[in-house]
Amino acid sequence: MRVLLSTYGTRGDVQPFVALAKTLKARGHVVALCTPTGFRGMVERHGIPYAHMDNAVLELTEAVLRAPTRAEQRRLFKGFGAIIRAGLEDEWRAAREVEPDVFVYHSKALGSHHIAEKLGATELLAMPLPLTRTREFPVPILPFFRLGGWLNALSYRVLSLANAFWAGATNDFRVKTLGLAPLSRFADPMRRADGSEVSALYAYSEHLLPRPADWPAQAQVTGGWFLDEADQWTPPNELQAFLAGGAPPVYVGFGSMGAAHADARASAILKAVALTGERAVLTTGWGGLKVQALPPEVFMLESAPHDWLFPRMSAVVHHGGAGSTMAGLRAGKPTVICPFLGDQPFWGHRVHQAGVGPRPVPQKSLTAERLAVAIREALSPRVQAHAAAMGERIRGEDGTERAVHLIEQEHSRWRHRHKRLGA
Repeated sequence: MRVLLSTYGTRGDVQPFVALAKTLKARGHVVALCTPTGFRGMVERHGIPYAHMDNAVLELTEAVLRAPTRAEQRRLFKGFGAIIRAGLEDEWRAAREVEPDVFVYHSKALGSHHIAEKLGATELLAMPLPLTRTREFPVPILPFFRLGGWLNALSYRVLSLANAFWAGATNDFRVKTLGLAPLSRFADPMRRADGSEVSALYAYSEHLLPRPADWPAQAQVTGGWFLDEADQWTPPNELQAFLAGGAPPVYVGFGSMGAAHADARASAILKAVALTGERAVLTTGWGGLKVQALPPEVFMLESAPHDWLFPRMSAVVHHGGAGSTMAGLRAGKPTVICPFLGDQPFWGHRVHQAGVGPRPVPQKSLTAERLAVAIREALSPRVQAHAAAMGERIRGEDGTERAVHLIEQEHSRWRHRHKRLGA
């Protein structure tokens, strides 16, 4: 197979695709990854051919996440339309260069769905969160966890409403660049123009969120796609010394989230750590934590590979991104989720339901006292035992191998279908 992977967003949106690309390449397939140029070094460091996407997408995403107010975020969002339209052209150029017969894409890579139609290629949506309609839980980007069967299923209509936001750019791309007919502004992104359902691969563990019984065969949960980088990273001597100097610390980091109120957030975290009597490692990410002076019980660094750092922690506290959630649970660590937005509350709810962490502590209500209570609960013997058992089960999965097997199956079915139809 010739496979083009496409994704954009933060590191958590790109890293799993690099892991998948490595397994595809190891299985003998031709593969390239189209993603913003800010990630080109990471892609090529792992031996994956890079397909160009302009960095404006990444830069604007970072600017929005760093914006100190919602008003500033809204102002920045006004520039997304033109950048998205340019990104669609980047995906098209990548497709013409790679000449793929299979597209595997994140929902944020808006062009792949249409380009696959144009080329008559196999396409698979790939996500770390479920977007296929079910009666078992609402669409994860909504802040509701129990609406009841038919309302749960109805909530997935929000995907078509969200698609309408980009419909002007995607229809302009379809008509002017691809020569295809425009689609309804509220077209379901989970369906092709002929009405058939797009196959979907969901890169998380069924041990955390079991596959719904009412899903069609086209929707499968593969297990997490982990990009192990521990052997490519040299920890600072100071970090090594800190870890060796006492009991395993608690990890606290919010990745690309939370530039606003970074000082107040860091102050609450330091107070919470002091209240628990635990040691801690803090990561600054894109500015979610700002600290002027650190107590001796706390170490701060910009970032570190999760597969190196998390196994050395006693518990992990983070924003609840799908990648961070799976990495912490894979390490067998109790997890405290302090969600900001999007699907993060959903994963916080699932972690609590699975018994591997306390109830999530939303950022809007984050205080030192509430965080200290959550950390104490996470470190209780009961939660530690559940997290250790979950970690063992997750480590027994091979998400990228299963994903590649499913991609191969889908491509075989697609070719057979087109042969039968005389395409």
